[in-house]
Amino acid sequence: MSSIYDELRAAAYTVWRRRWVALAVAWAVCVLGWVVVALIPNSYESRSRILIQLEDPLAEQVGIGLQDRQREVARVRQTLTGALNLEKVVRSTRLGENVDTPREMERAILDLAANIKVTADQDNLFEITGQSGDPSLSDSENALLAQDVVQKMIDIFREENIAGGRGELTESLDFMNQQLDDRSKELEAAEQRRLAFETANPEFALGGGALTQRLEAARSELRGVDADLQAAQSALTSINSQLSATPRRIVGSGSDNSIGGAIAKAKADLSGMKARGLTDNHPDVIALKNQIASMEAQAKAAGGSTQGQLNPAYLAVESMRADRQASVLALQTRKAGLQAEIADLSSKQYSNPQLAAEAQRIGRDYDVLKEQYDKLLQDREELRLRGQVETERSSVKFQVIDPPTTPASPAAPNRPLLLVGVLIAGIGAGIAIAFALGQLRSTFATTAQLEKSMGLPVLGAITHTWTDASRALRKKRLKLFYAGGAALGGVCALLMVAEFIQRGMVA
Repeated sequence: MSSIYDELRAAAYTVWRRRWVALAVAWAVCVLGWVVVALIPNSYESRSRILIQLEDPLAEQVGIGLQDRQREVARVRQTLTGALNLEKVVRSTRLGENVDTPREMERAILDLAANIKVTADQDNLFEITGQSGDPSLSDSENALLAQDVVQKMIDIFREENIAGGRGELTESLDFMNQQLDDRSKELEAAEQRRLAFETANPEFALGGGALTQRLEAARSELRGVDADLQAAQSALTSINSQLSATPRRIVGSGSDNSIGGAIAKAKADLSGMKARGLTDNHPDVIALKNQIASMEAQAKAAGGSTQGQLNPAYLAVESMRADRQASVLALQTRKAGLQAEIADLSSKQYSNPQLAAEAQRIGRDYDVLKEQYDKLLQDREELRLRGQVETERSSVKFQVIDPPTTPASPAAPNRPLLLVGVLIAGIGAGIAIAFALGQLRSTFATTAQLEKSMGLPVLGAITHTWTDASRALRKKRLKLFYAGGAALGGVCALLMVAEFIQRGMVA
């Protein structure tokens, strides 16, 4: 620990002995550094923040969604710092006063691009920053120029959002109108071809669709008639069964009343057996017939009659059967007519397949063109409505939260910090030069260094004795040294005061 202390004492003594060299170097370095700092032009910075409003229920109703508006904002943000917009800024500010050639304009655009930043603090909050540090302009002029640049960027943002978007919609509408005109002409030509073909071939009207429609309609109607005919025949069969089970006459009153009732009941049972599907050869049917014949013989022997009065139920069922028979006959007639019509239409359809194919082709072309025209017309109307909504209610609205600031102090360089840094660097350089010069000379500041260097014991050291005159001279020199050091610090302080005064004049 003592050796380190001795080394520090020796270093301090070396520097102190050459303090005038250190002071001179410090002055030289500080003066040179302060001149360089003074030559650095001030750069002033202006900032502005804008808020993007994306919520609009009416815009969403016509198809302008939130993602569409976010993409629009991103597009504007990307194109805002493009070469064309930067050229507008150059021409509309003092940056373009001395720009005469395309090369100079290109250089001005590159310089401006390096001094403009557009950053997003949030999804819908943007900050525009512009700097100006033209050495040919004064500080106040640079400050105003930075503000003008940011204001012009805001104006361009407004134009890109409103006029630019509407211009794109106008171009889209013009394109849609041109496409509609072309499709309209093609549709009219296709309609004329179809009319001419249908006039020459009426059976292939509607592009052959009339013949096909008639054929399909006839087949569909035939299927309906077949179903109705089957239902009518089934109903007629049921009526016939019911009629066969109903006695035609009711036996009148008298001594033969019981025999007649038995005969009627037996006949009803016989009809029921036949209705169940029993044939005349069935044993039960044969036995019942024999029983009926025996009872009729008994009735005749008794002098009675089995005829009696007409049965009203039988007459009603017979009337229903007549209606069903008429319906079946009408349906059979209609079926025959439809079959003949289908045969005729089929023969026409396949008699000239080339005309049928031509009719289908003409009709298909017309339908395709009509569908395309209707789709384009619908898209054009939607686009026009969207353009009207964006005209009245801009899809992306923004509000200037912080207007472009007028900078009161330069953003760069930080001159007070640089002045202090140059002072520290100058003092450090003076100490370093003084210490380096001390190391070049073979002298020893302490007896310990001498003993260590020679390897021999040092018995003692002779101190320096000062006379009164030398002491007075030494004090005078110390005062001059302290004055020189204080002057160095004072110059630094004066420069900082001058810097703040200059900033106050700009503000």
